[in-house]
Amino acid sequence: MNKSFWLLLLGLFGCAQIPEGVTAVQGFDVNRYLGTWYEIARLDHIFERGLSNVSATYSLNDDGSLKVINRGYDAQQKRWKEAEGRALFVAGSEVGQLKVSFFGPFYGGYNVVSIDEADYAYALVCGNSLSYLWILAREPQLPAAVTVDLVQQARTLGFDTDALIYVEQEVVEP
Repeated sequence: MNKSFWLLLLGLFGCAQIPEGVTAVQGFDVNRYLGTWYEIARLDHIFERGLSNVSATYSLNDDGSLKVINRGYDAQQKRWKEAEGRALFVAGSEVGQLKVSFFGPFYGGYNVVSIDEADYAYALVCGNSLSYLWILAREPQLPAAVTVDLVQQARTLGFDTDALIYVEQEVVEP
């Protein structure tokens, strides 16, 4: 992807904050969060527009930061898009408040605001404002009742859940 794409992404994310009235998960366990997460739903943004089969894979860097690889399939262009970034904890590794950068020294908010504490099987994540929201899961599909519960949590926090896009997760040849 080109630099103008990443500059646009940075402008959309703004600074590494959490929306007013929203709190990040306490007792966050980064080791349980590592691995691949599938995007179940999101609020639409230009940097993901038209992408299906979206996933994010997290791994631990030697310095304690997280390596982030976001991947999605652009059916119109018939190709995969991938971006590699770096995430840092904002308030200590036990709090699900991070800042992520996909380009240089500029960071945007990445806030885990709800998580399945038992299995780390699904999570509700937001950016620095109520315009950025993702429902993530370890599997490409979530039971309807879980999705409904996460959408309700997001609505209660003030997110426009009527605008959610439900992401197609199907096998696509690379």
